[in-house]
Amino acid sequence: MTDQAFTDEQKQYLQGFAAGVDLSRHAQGLPGLNGALAALPVLNNSADGSAAGTTVTVGGDIHAHAQDRFLAEGKKLSAEEQAKRDKNALDMWDELNERADAGAFPKGTDVFMTKFHGLFYVAPAQDGYMCRLRLPAGVMTSHQFRGVADLAAQFGGGYTHVTTRANLQIREIGAGDAVNVLTGLQDLGIVIRGSGADNIRNITASPTAGIDTQELIDTRSLAKQLHHYILNHREMYGLPRKFNVAFDGGGRVSALADTNDIGLMAVRVDGEPYFRLELGGITGHKDFSRDTGVMLKPDQVIPAVAAIIRTFVDHGDRTDRRKARLKYLLDDWGFDRFLDEAKQHLPFDWPRVPLDTCEQRGGVDPLGHVGVHRQKQDGLNYIGVVLPVGKLTCEQMCALASISERFGGGDIRLTVWQNLLITDVADADVESACREIESIGLHHAAANVRAGLVACTGNAGCKFAASDTKSHAMAIADHIEQHVELDQPVNIHLTGCDHSCAQHYIGDIGLLGANVDRSDDMVEGYHVYVGGGFGPRQAIGRELRRDVPADEAPQLVERVLRGYLKHRRDADERFSEFTNRHEIDQLLGLIDADQPAAVN
Repeated sequence: MTDQAFTDEQKQYLQGFAAGVDLSRHAQGLPGLNGALAALPVLNNSADGSAAGTTVTVGGDIHAHAQDRFLAEGKKLSAEEQAKRDKNALDMWDELNERADAGAFPKGTDVFMTKFHGLFYVAPAQDGYMCRLRLPAGVMTSHQFRGVADLAAQFGGGYTHVTTRANLQIREIGAGDAVNVLTGLQDLGIVIRGSGADNIRNITASPTAGIDTQELIDTRSLAKQLHHYILNHREMYGLPRKFNVAFDGGGRVSALADTNDIGLMAVRVDGEPYFRLELGGITGHKDFSRDTGVMLKPDQVIPAVAAIIRTFVDHGDRTDRRKARLKYLLDDWGFDRFLDEAKQHLPFDWPRVPLDTCEQRGGVDPLGHVGVHRQKQDGLNYIGVVLPVGKLTCEQMCALASISERFGGGDIRLTVWQNLLITDVADADVESACREIESIGLHHAAANVRAGLVACTGNAGCKFAASDTKSHAMAIADHIEQHVELDQPVNIHLTGCDHSCAQHYIGDIGLLGANVDRSDDMVEGYHVYVGGGFGPRQAIGRELRRDVPADEAPQLVERVLRGYLKHRRDADERFSEFTNRHEIDQLLGLIDADQPAAVN
């Protein structure tokens, strides 16, 4: 090998050539090149212009095989795929420590690779890390909850955010404290490997699992089994893009499972619990998961999920990040072909059963995650605590941990609605527990608008966001509570960018962050959507108005809600039902009638 560096085109050709030869030999039943040509030395130009040697593995694991296929077709891997090919992100522990010792943040593709360890360098929004946890089913012990608060106080900004995946984030972590947070979480029994980047995100489940009066099956153990399966199987990391899985046990509080890549929906047949398999949910791309007809016994769920993910790993797009989610593979192949391929990874066949032969879940209580509710255990209750758009101070966290220990069962349950539940509160202790919650500046009951208020991090902590969603959400809630009296729950979702972390398309009212031109100045604002829904009321919100400045959004939302209250059929008509029986032009006419001049 000479000292001259290969050009990018030469490197691409060599990778594709070797991958093609390897695949050809494999198709002929011949051994791959790993033995005779274990690695191709490739010389990359370093920052100072010198040649730095790296290797490209040929054959390798299932991820490398998937990349090889695209290279053999003459295609170019995305930058993120090439970064994963050059270095296994799970083997970066020494790098993380060296970087922390130097007080340095990652650069280049290492920003992406560091997310495999739950650390997100979020500059320029904040000059620090955000750390995303993994909490299967959103359940934590009070000890863990207090411990996370201590870590956020010592190494972060003194607060946490509850996310729309029933999870927690610690923010404003300095470069030198990153490893301290990781080891501190591990000491608490919280392993966060793969909580970011191209991996399977936090496994969500029904927040009232095990205590719900109408649930068909307790989903907590399955969520934990899948969590540990992922942690202990390397092929479950480095997918083509992120991947979401949710369990819905049929309880009164929705887990929004139909917005996930895999949704597992509890049903019963002859009194026995099963899960219906749904695939392809990604509401940020305007699609819900769809029923496949497959029905699984509880002990079949984990191998079935693993088979689906392995098929996605093997065939998901590695070249175009915009088309690398499961939805697009399903759109390309169709469900039958995908299930036939996934079946090759299973020890059993896919059992297909008509939906109408199953006993399905009961209704969903849109306010079941807020306030005091009876559990199925005699004499016990859970309390849904309303959080200000998911934000908690460390002092509030410690107080909630103590309330859970004194009055409840010692657990904290996070929900996809950015709030939390305290469970197992005896009838005699409910009033005292509620007073304690109020004493720390939180609430156990809320106006309908605040109970359904969801907001992503926004541009105060995310470089992708166009608007400060959390502060704008609070401004909307404050304004509505002063000017509109609602008698039906209305969900308002604010998201800062097209990634749609707050799932604006499924809100009754959804706001998508945008830069708005006002008098030749660019200001923060939103595009506004109405009529979204989930579960039995599945719907993608329709655009009502574009380019609404943020300081005018509260008044617009007020007018929308006043139009609903004035023109609905009766007091039982839900907001989504009202909006979805009108065309957008009709809605605009109704909300503008007898109102001040319209907002542009």
